Amino acid sequence: PLGGQVALGDCLVLSCAVATGTGPLSFSWHREGSGALLGTGPLLELRHAGDKDSGQYWCRVSNGDSMAESDPLNVTVL
Repeated sequence: PLGGQVALGDCLVLSCAVATGTGPLSFSWHREGSGALLGTGPLLELRHAGDKDSGQYWCRVSNGDSMAESDPLNVTVL
């Protein structure tokens, strides 16, 4: 989202891309303060964003041999 902001009730889509890598890639999405796995693909879609969806999000990508983690993105639901 532009500026990390999304309107209450809107759809939020986050994307995770890898510059280089070989083999099958596995993705996992995380939010600060939540132990739950939010998604397992290169896109994370949250329909009808609510107050509980505000926070820092990041993805982890693994090819089985190594793992990389994105910088966190701060999302604010307005």
